[in-house]
This record gives sequence, C-alpha cells and structure tokens, in this order.
Amino acid sequence: MGLVMGAFSMQSKQVNYHTDKVDDDLELSVVCHRPEGLEKLEAQTNFSKKELQVLYRGFKNECPSGVVNEEMFKQIYSQFFPHGDASTYAHYLFNAFDSSHNGSIKFEDFVRALSILLRGTTTEKLQWTFNLYDINRDGYINKEEMTDIVKAIYDMMGRFTYPALKTDTTKQHVDAFFQKMDKNRDGVVTLDEFILSCQEDENIMRSLQLFENVI
Repeated sequence: MGLVMGAFSMQSKQVNYHTDKVDDDLELSVVCHRPEGLEKLEAQTNFSKKELQVLYRGFKNECPSGVVNEEMFKQIYSQFFPHGDASTYAHYLFNAFDSSHNGSIKFEDFVRALSILLRGTTTEKLQWTFNLYDINRDGYINKEEMTDIVKAIYDMMGRFTYPALKTDTTKQHVDAFFQKMDKNRDGVVTLDEFILSCQEDENIMRSLQLFENVI
C-alpha cells in the first residue's frame, strides 16, 4: 500500500503548481474525451477547483487524448521504478483505476482515485487498497492473489529489493499477511478483516497519514 501512495505522491509533485496563468475552465485541444465539469468533480473529490485545474494540466501533458490505456499507464508508472519491471504491478493498479472496466482511464477516474489515496478517510483508503489486492473482484483476498501482488512488487523494486530474495521469501510474506489478516482462519481475507487488521497496525496507519496533504 505504501508503494501505491508513494508513487502517486511522486507523480503529483512533478506537476507545476503555479496556477497564476491557469484559466478558469479546462481547455482541451485535440482530445477525444472531454472531462466532466470542474464543479461536479470538485463536489465528488477532496480537491479544490484550482487543484483540479493543475492536476488536469499535468494529466493532459502526459495524455493529450484525454484517456490513458494500459500500455501508456505502464510506461508512465515504470518511470518511478527504472531498476525493476513494474509492468505487472502497473497492470493491477490500472485495473483498480479503471472503475468502469472499459480498458481506459479518464481524468475523472484518475482524480477520484487520487482523492481517495491522498485525502480520503482511513476507511476509504483501505477499501481502495483492498480492491487493488482483490484481483478477481470476488470480495476476498486469497493466497494466490496475494502471492501475485507480492511477486509483482518484488519485480517492480528490482535490484533495490533488500535483502536479496530467497526462493521462499514470497511465501513467507504471504503467510505473514494471512497470519495477521485472516482472523477466522478460513483461508481468505474479507474487507472487514483487512480494515480491522490495518487499523491495529501502527506502521500502516502512520503510512496512510503521511500522504493526507501532499497536494
């Protein structure tokens, strides 16, 4: 979860926050998707109108068409992890951002998710993270899904993974996750179990608080 929020923290910091010359309304040129009005997005997120304008400028610079497909998303995300292979983790992250499940991320999808990750309540952040880990979207996190997530994170970190991985490292991390999260020992982690376990962990709660006011 910290990797997700850290990456978007870095991405948000790359946006130019000097808003003196930002127009009152979003300007679009040669785009195939026009985002929703600022007032609507302001009501649906925890960002101000000016913040949304700046975020959109950065989004349009990266994605002139107004939408991001998975391949483009992987290319953007890989910039934050140049020493590893971020493609698999970016695939899972893309699916979490693609709220309409149509194979593309619009500005509205991006900014709503960013609003949750940076300024949402603790429960909202944990719900979003749970949905990221619940790869098949059946309402549970099983060991196969968690194994895939952990492997993807290790691949993404590449040579900066420390200490050097052993063959059973992934299994150890997955077992530790279920030891902590699977309260009733039925082999899967529910949303309620996930939220409760995270709220009991001071390190996790501290990491959530670090990104509340990045922008």
